[in-house]
Amino acid sequence: MLAIAMAPWAVADERPNILFIMSDDHTSQAVGAYGSRLAYLDPTPNLDRLAKEGMLFENAFCTNSICTPSRACIMTGQYNHTNGVFDLNGRIEPKNQHLAKEMKKAGYQTAMIGKWHLKAEPAAFDYYCVLPGQGKYFDPEFRVQGDKPWPKNLIKKEGMHSTDAITDITLNWFDEVREDDKPFFLMHHYKAPHDFFEYAPRYEEYLAEIAIPEPKNLWSQPLFGSLATRGADDELMPYIGTSIGRRNLRRNYVDHYEVDSWLSDEDAKREAYNIYMKHYLRCVKGVDDNLARLFAKLEETGQMDNTVIIYTGDQGFMLGEHDYMDKRWMYDESQRMPFLVRYPKSIPAGSRSNAIVENVDYGPTMLAFAGVETPEYMQGKSFREICETGQEPEGWKQEAYYRYWMHMAHHDNPGHVGIRTKTHKLIYYYGVNYEGKLQTPPGWELYDLVNDPTEVVNQIDNPEYAEVASDLKQRLAQLRQRVGDDGSHYPAVEEVVQEFWDDSDEDRQKAIEISHEYVQAKQSESKAKPQN
Repeated sequence: MLAIAMAPWAVADERPNILFIMSDDHTSQAVGAYGSRLAYLDPTPNLDRLAKEGMLFENAFCTNSICTPSRACIMTGQYNHTNGVFDLNGRIEPKNQHLAKEMKKAGYQTAMIGKWHLKAEPAAFDYYCVLPGQGKYFDPEFRVQGDKPWPKNLIKKEGMHSTDAITDITLNWFDEVREDDKPFFLMHHYKAPHDFFEYAPRYEEYLAEIAIPEPKNLWSQPLFGSLATRGADDELMPYIGTSIGRRNLRRNYVDHYEVDSWLSDEDAKREAYNIYMKHYLRCVKGVDDNLARLFAKLEETGQMDNTVIIYTGDQGFMLGEHDYMDKRWMYDESQRMPFLVRYPKSIPAGSRSNAIVENVDYGPTMLAFAGVETPEYMQGKSFREICETGQEPEGWKQEAYYRYWMHMAHHDNPGHVGIRTKTHKLIYYYGVNYEGKLQTPPGWELYDLVNDPTEVVNQIDNPEYAEVASDLKQRLAQLRQRVGDDGSHYPAVEEVVQEFWDDSDEDRQKAIEISHEYVQAKQSESKAKPQN
């Protein structure tokens, strides 16, 4: 009798479905299960179910806190200098949509619904229905497969909020597209709660009478930051990092929300903070309510416990910490991603892990749950074993790598690179764009995350931390080589990185001069602009 070789799942496929849910800019501080200052508001009861019935990761980090690069890391399992997506202009062509391709090759039915933000057609998926670029909160349009070439096939959800529309599309996929003879791999991505937080009208009264708890570091923090982020004698405070209060002259929430001009700086900041947070949390509420609908569908179809359900944000987000808005920074609120995973067949309920995982590891982990070995071209590693045992495998990484490339774009963040361990963080602001220009002062920051978890005291000049700083700098250099960020991608940038690496007295004096020059340039720029 002729024996026919078949894939192990071809006869009886008992592998789990994989549902990867990602919201845009949903930070861990706004997930109740993480126990932040906002937890008592109970912002995410449905999402918290995943933590209660699965595992919560305390140290999940993005390698570049901005939408497109983070999504590219997840889709490729590669760092941005490898996948080529350094900033918001990056794209992932179908041939490089590795996660979808590997899942499809393994016999999974694949779908991508919601915010895609990787420009090229998501053609590696069996099905897609995605927002164009950033997409709209209201009356959203979606790009779909059709008779016309990408991206001309559009449908529009009139009168709907994007969060509701994305959930409706996914529920419809289950009803009309889902193939019962295959496990599914579904990426379900919300636009919310991305800036500027346009929530559905039904949430207008949510938190209306509540004063939102403030982070202590919303206010004065004289030992925070460095010459790179504050300038010489704090002269760059009006120019570095967009703000909640009036500090940043170009972009702040006092001006954006048109807070009364006669209010003091303190009162104006407090009012802007509360408006900002309520708008943000109303968008989060919309996501959480819609997750209840999604989970109900899984229960209805009998797939809830047969599905690896992962929830994350595409990066963290600053909710007033350090008087910053948006993300991009390497500070924990921006670098940390919420990561919750539920699969009762192998993941213990109510478990937590402080293992360091990065978004380049997400793809390999999902592939591992699908029974697929990590391809050699992926730089990330599977942490399925950590999910199931709570223990780190021998040799597991003890540091996260970070690189933000979009120097002084959009939110006035200097280019920087750094290393984050379980106990410390070292950040190096080299401060130039891709051409090595538009220079801001280079500088180093060191934070003791055990004794200073909110990162308000830069210890780089504290003699007691000299050995720690030296060790971390050496580990950062080694980590750069290990992940392949060798400086060859942008040589003009690397030249500056190396020039100020030693942080000598001479380097610092030159950085002070750069600070003065930058202020003079900004003041001249301001004088050249016509007054309103």
